[in-house]
Amino acid sequence: MKKISFSAAVISILLTAACENGHHAATSDHSRGWEVYGGSNEGTRFSAFNQVDTSNVAQLEVAWEYHTGDADIENFSQIQCNPIIVDAVMYGTSPQQKVFAIDASTGKEFWTFDPLSALESDEGRFVMNNTRGLSYWTDGKAKRIFFTAGPFLHSIDATTGRLDSAFGRFGKVDLHEGLGRDVSGMFITNTSPGVVYKDLLILGSRVDEGPVAAPGHIRAYNVRSGKQEWIFHTIPQPGEDGFESWEDPNAWKYIGGANCWSGFTLDEKRGIVFAPTGSASYDFYGGMRKGANLFADCVLALDAATGKRRWHFQQIHHDLWDRDLPTPPALVTVKHNGKDVDAVAQPTKTGYIFLLDRETGEPLFPVNELPVPVETDLAGEKVYPTQPVPVLPKPFVRQSITENDINDLVSPEEQRELKQKLATLNHSHMFQAPSKKGTVIFPGYDGGAEWGGPAFDPSTGIIYVNANEMPWILQMLDAKNEQPKSENWLQAGKRLYGMHCQSCHGVDTKGGGHYPSLLNMEKRYSQPQFDSLLLSGRRMMPSFQHLQEEERKAIASYILSLKADQEKRFTVPPSTPDTFRQLPYMGAGYTKFRTKDGQPAIRPPWGTLTAIDLNSGQHVWQIPLGEIPELKAKGHHTGTENYGGPVVTSGGLVFIAATSDRKMRAFNKRTGQLLWEFTLPASGFATPSVYEVSGRQYIVIACGGGKLRTKSGDSYVAFALPSTGEPGKK
Repeated sequence: MKKISFSAAVISILLTAACENGHHAATSDHSRGWEVYGGSNEGTRFSAFNQVDTSNVAQLEVAWEYHTGDADIENFSQIQCNPIIVDAVMYGTSPQQKVFAIDASTGKEFWTFDPLSALESDEGRFVMNNTRGLSYWTDGKAKRIFFTAGPFLHSIDATTGRLDSAFGRFGKVDLHEGLGRDVSGMFITNTSPGVVYKDLLILGSRVDEGPVAAPGHIRAYNVRSGKQEWIFHTIPQPGEDGFESWEDPNAWKYIGGANCWSGFTLDEKRGIVFAPTGSASYDFYGGMRKGANLFADCVLALDAATGKRRWHFQQIHHDLWDRDLPTPPALVTVKHNGKDVDAVAQPTKTGYIFLLDRETGEPLFPVNELPVPVETDLAGEKVYPTQPVPVLPKPFVRQSITENDINDLVSPEEQRELKQKLATLNHSHMFQAPSKKGTVIFPGYDGGAEWGGPAFDPSTGIIYVNANEMPWILQMLDAKNEQPKSENWLQAGKRLYGMHCQSCHGVDTKGGGHYPSLLNMEKRYSQPQFDSLLLSGRRMMPSFQHLQEEERKAIASYILSLKADQEKRFTVPPSTPDTFRQLPYMGAGYTKFRTKDGQPAIRPPWGTLTAIDLNSGQHVWQIPLGEIPELKAKGHHTGTENYGGPVVTSGGLVFIAATSDRKMRAFNKRTGQLLWEFTLPASGFATPSVYEVSGRQYIVIACGGGKLRTKSGDSYVAFALPSTGEPGKK
């Protein structure tokens, strides 16, 4: 595979034994297994186990496989879970958000919990969201698993799999409550687990990305009672720090987002929790939220006991590109100016890593506020004039597109067509504003870095980041908010679709990106079933409970081609204009810039794995990650879009799945050389966990598929070196 050349300094680092770097010694957290999402509170995805190493990794075999039995192949269900292992018991989630406990050495099932069984009659069905992990707490006697399904935070007895009735209301807490403003009917859930600090569970949220979005305030709950103990307003209220960064003093009453959806890392000794936040809503137009928009797109350092802000660092001002922080920062110790410095390393969708002092938030390497294009054809928009750009570490993805970047694996004729298309779009700068003309978003909505997170090796100071290089096209359209005096259900349905659905499913309902086509929905849904879907949502689709029944029926008449209903007179009275939510522009949909055969319009690599020395800020190596079989057969190693993250071990290995080609791979962490690969039953769009039971080391990955329109799966596969015993299999 193609490698970046090594510098003398890097070679010196790589040849230095881990034991010679005492300041990087692994902590006791790493020796217990995988008890926390990401391997440890520090979020380094590092394992000190070295039974499996570079000399024997090729001997890995399947130790056991556990099937959850609830994959939804028709709707491309997924498992994105990084399972935790505590006292030889593995806890994970299924495609339908069931929680399970199994024997970590055999895959034998102990119990399962179905959150649907815990619903009360007046609660209705909830959105089946993807769950990336679980939280665990114990006081030495009681043992609890915390996870979110729909809007409900659940507390489960880890021994029995039953709800803890002392927690919240019969074992659950509704995340709609306690936000300080009315968000009833709005979409709120959580995809990533909270972090436990003493007797507190600190939790973020996933909210709608459209104009009708709940605020993403961060909260802490008592692990025993479910009582909300503190809240940090990510959209500041009057009198709070950051309030002046919003030009409209009423924005806090209406604007949503600025949520911590990707989880947390925790410096338990210092009592600091680190929260990466997302963009404020609406993602692509900010005329109603002018200003820098603190604390959106920030690394936040909060006092874990009280929620008080210690410091913040904003990596995007007034985000117009959906460039929220995709992963919690890794808590690292690096050599800087001859000293050991505790820091946070925050990968971004733009391909930067911001390396910040853990105590103060000050950048270790210079960060310059550079001018960016402010021109826009969107009335009312006010593009922020500068953005922060670090001098080091070096970016791990390309950050701009020119004619020279156009895909050279297609015919000369198609290359010309792609160049002509590029010429019609705004593409001169990574921070060029959205436009009605059309703007290339690159790095794309999914990075750069994504939610899988980085892996950090404390013995070398090297961080490993997988990334995407897929360009997208964002075109803004005039919104059709004004309701005519008279319209039928078909006309109203088209208008409401444009307001609420078009930005995801496109003007023509054909979908795009990760959003499915709505064509031929009438073959799969009746009107009542479609209405139930609108009320509940599913995975990335939020609930539309805020719409009146006739509005939902009008949308159904359009999507399901219900001819008998389309001519009915629409009787819902016009609503009072809301300048914060009835926006003048909406996106035309999530559209990838691709070739005729569906590949990225730019030349490879399209997915990468990069090793970066955080001591120097220089790249150690970079390789394509993933293969397209038909292109590999022609000798092209392109990499693929990838979702999930790596783990790094003391055995000299980096393990990662994440790619659409169904492979699990192990690389030499020093060189990037591929040492082992295995074809999974379905793509492993998740991060592996590494643990040891009775002296045997295991590496486990969730094989849920589904993403990128791949086949869905329902299994967890664990690997280990050969054993004389019979492998367990469920």
